[in-house]
Amino acid sequence: MTQGSVAAEALKRTPLYDLHVELGAKMVPFAGYEMPVQYALGVLKEHLHTRAKAGLFDVSHMGQAFLQGPHHAATAAALETLVPGEIAKLGLGRLRYTMLLNESGGILDDLMVTRSVSQHDDGRLMLVVNAACKDADYAHMSARLPDGVSLEPVEDRALIALQGPTASVVMSKWCPQADELGFMTASSAEFDGIDCHISRSGYTGEDGFEISVAADKAEQLARTLLSHDDVEAVGLGARDSLRLEAGLCLYGHDIDETTSPVEADLVWSMSKRRREEGGFPGADRIRKELRDGPGRLRVGITPDGRAPAREGTEIVDGNGASIGKITSGGFGPSANGPVAMGYVQSEHARPGNEVGLMVRGEARPARVVEMPFVPHRYYRKQK
Repeated sequence: MTQGSVAAEALKRTPLYDLHVELGAKMVPFAGYEMPVQYALGVLKEHLHTRAKAGLFDVSHMGQAFLQGPHHAATAAALETLVPGEIAKLGLGRLRYTMLLNESGGILDDLMVTRSVSQHDDGRLMLVVNAACKDADYAHMSARLPDGVSLEPVEDRALIALQGPTASVVMSKWCPQADELGFMTASSAEFDGIDCHISRSGYTGEDGFEISVAADKAEQLARTLLSHDDVEAVGLGARDSLRLEAGLCLYGHDIDETTSPVEADLVWSMSKRRREEGGFPGADRIRKELRDGPGRLRVGITPDGRAPAREGTEIVDGNGASIGKITSGGFGPSANGPVAMGYVQSEHARPGNEVGLMVRGEARPARVVEMPFVPHRYYRKQK
C-alpha cells in the first residue's frame, strides 16, 4: 500500500464515507481519498481489538480490475510478462501475491491476483492494486498486454476487510461458505442475501477476509458486520501498526521503484520456475541478486528502550558508518514495544546484529531481528 494526498476539494470518497462520519471517524487525506484514520476507540484499542476479536476495515480506495483473455493460459502468460509471480499454475479459487516490475527490476506496485473458482470464468483474473498506484498500474499494464487480453477496471464495487481471530465466526453467521475457505483461497458467495466475492487472506497477520461487493450494497453489509458484538470499525492508523507487527510491506515506504523483490525479502513470492526461466521485467538483475546476493536487505529492527524508530532514521554500524535507513517504524501494541523495518547492507543483515539508530546526532542502540514481530495466525485448512 502507499499513501498520497491531494487538495481537499479533489478528494474522492468511498461508498462507506457517510458511515465513517456517523461512527465518529477522524477523516484524513490518503491516496486521493478521504479515509478514516481512527474512530472513537483510538488507534491503540482498535489495534488490540483486531488482535483479540475482529476489526472491520474500509479498503474501497484500492483498485479492483479484471484481466480478461480467451482462456487462463493466455491471460496468465500475459500477466507473467509483467510480474515475477507464478500465475500459470494458479489453481481455481486461489490467490497469489506478486509485484509489477519495471525494466530494472524495481517494484512499481504490489498486488493480489485471484483466479475464479468457477471454470465458467476461465480466462479472467481479478486484480487488487494499491490506491495511489492504480491509475499508473492500469496504464502500465494496458500498454503492454497482447492482442486478445484486456484490462477492465471496476469502478462500481467496494472492498471491505474483516480481520481477527473471530472473523470466521462472524462471517459464518451470515455467510456459512466463508468458513469453508482456506488461506489464500476465494469464491463467489452470498452474504445475508447480498452477492459478493470473498477471499481469505489479510494485511494484519490475522485470519480474515476481504469482501468485494457492489457499491450500493456496501453500507448494508458493513452495518450487518458491525452489529456483531465482536466487530469494531478500525482505521488506517491501526491498519499500519498491525501490518508493521506482521512484517508486511507498505508500498512507497518499504518497497518502491528502486527496490527489487530480492532486496525486499520477497523471494518467497516467486516460484522456482519463474526464478529459473525469467521472462519478466528486470529478470537479469533479480537472477543476479539471487545468485550473488543483493547489496542490501529488508530486515526487522528492534530499538532498545521504549522510543520508536521513525521512517527515515539512519542506521549505523558500531563504528558510526551509515549502513541503511528505517522505512517503517512505530510502537507495536501487541509486541509491547517499538518495532521497525528498514534496509541495511547485506553483511549487517544477520539477526542479532547490533546497530545504531541516529536520533538528534546520537546513535541509539538497536538490533536486527527476524520478522514478523508478532506471529502470523492465518487459517490453514486441514486436509
